[in-house]
Amino acid sequence: MGNFNKMEVWKTSKDLAVQIYKITSKGKFSHDYSLKDQIRRAAVSIPSNLAEGEESIFAKVSIKFFSIANASLAELRTQIEIAKEIGYINDSEYYTLSESMVILSRRINRLIQYRQKHQ
Repeated sequence: MGNFNKMEVWKTSKDLAVQIYKITSKGKFSHDYSLKDQIRRAAVSIPSNLAEGEESIFAKVSIKFFSIANASLAELRTQIEIAKEIGYINDSEYYTLSESMVILSRRINRLIQYRQKHQ
């Protein structure tokens, strides 16, 4: 525990949040403040909760925050699906984000399983 910024899962989630900020800073997102804000909040929530969980000295608290990060990722995946369907993101952006989110989901789930085994 500790050193959250050395965790690969945290780095991946932070990079995803940066990608989300860049994508939502242009195009049709510039006029849809509500969806843009909601997507950004979900994206930032993921690395934030991973960091908070990693810095906790209690395994149950860590697992709780990792689970919140996973729930935020599910929220983000839903919002990205909607953004794609309404034409806010193109196929290339959608594919890149989707791949990142699938990888991130696997990593968060493995982290949760590991912490559950080693409480």
